[in-house]
Amino acid sequence: MLLAVRHSTRYQYDEPVRESVMEVWMQPQKRPGQRLVSFDLELEPAAQLFSYADTFGNAVYHFDIPQPHRGLTIMARSAVETEAPAALPEALDRGEWDRLRSDFVRGERFDFLHPHGFAGPSAALEAFVAEKNLNELRVRDPLNAVRDLSRTVYEAFAYEAGVTRADSPIDDVLKARKGVCQDFAHVMIAICREWGVPARYVSGYLFTDRKAGDRSDPDATHAWVEVFLPSLRWVGLDPTNNILAGERHIACAVGRDYSDVPPSRGVYKGEAESELAVGVTVRKARAAVSEPEFLRISQPAPRPGQRRSQYSGLAYDQQRQQQQ
Repeated sequence: MLLAVRHSTRYQYDEPVRESVMEVWMQPQKRPGQRLVSFDLELEPAAQLFSYADTFGNAVYHFDIPQPHRGLTIMARSAVETEAPAALPEALDRGEWDRLRSDFVRGERFDFLHPHGFAGPSAALEAFVAEKNLNELRVRDPLNAVRDLSRTVYEAFAYEAGVTRADSPIDDVLKARKGVCQDFAHVMIAICREWGVPARYVSGYLFTDRKAGDRSDPDATHAWVEVFLPSLRWVGLDPTNNILAGERHIACAVGRDYSDVPPSRGVYKGEAESELAVGVTVRKARAAVSEPEFLRISQPAPRPGQRRSQYSGLAYDQQRQQQQ
């Protein structure tokens, strides 16, 4: 499936800010079942783009706008060719639990086995696990245990934007029993890690299919979970929509939780209130173009024509830009 993504992020300030510094995690990955065909970033005001690969191998672009401005627009356009993943077995043998406890897995997947940020233990999470008898799922093989866990999260929480924020702790969604994909992913990741199953947060996009029962917002970014099973490697599960990650999912970045891979993160210098508008469209495309090199820099084309002092940290990220 060839998919085209258009991701627009617009910041508007009520008075000029003196400088903005930004990082973005918007380039789709090159990975099995996903080929990056093209990627372009356009900035207004224009700025020089730089890039690096972060700790988890994600492509990160960063830039600085050192002159006064009253607005900032980031337009990311991608074309991605995806394939349906190979069919999973009906079950794994019980020895998979022993393989998960091996020194090799615990060493190689250390970052995804321990609590971090939003995906950590809490009294509310313990109560949820007990209420749903989730630890009883561990009598099954790990593959079916995580499948059942994903379905339980899907059934236990209603999808509703605006109930939680991007910086909401896990207890908020557990109390409200409502939230968005980011919240459901954090709940599932925290439980998987308690079981000793490495789990990571995946940030990206979904080509939404209402006929298939998708409930996530088609006009927003998306997030899901990947678990590491030694016999299968990484397996993607989408607890928001009760499906396995497949050819309609486009992965941009992976991390321990949302805070590792927000679509954008930055600061601005000045004392101004800001408003954020985000728009995402994912559609089927007709024709592909040549494949770019990893981390190729797209040069921006110039175009015509809460109060905070100094740098306003997190204004572009946790407080405002929640993945849906």
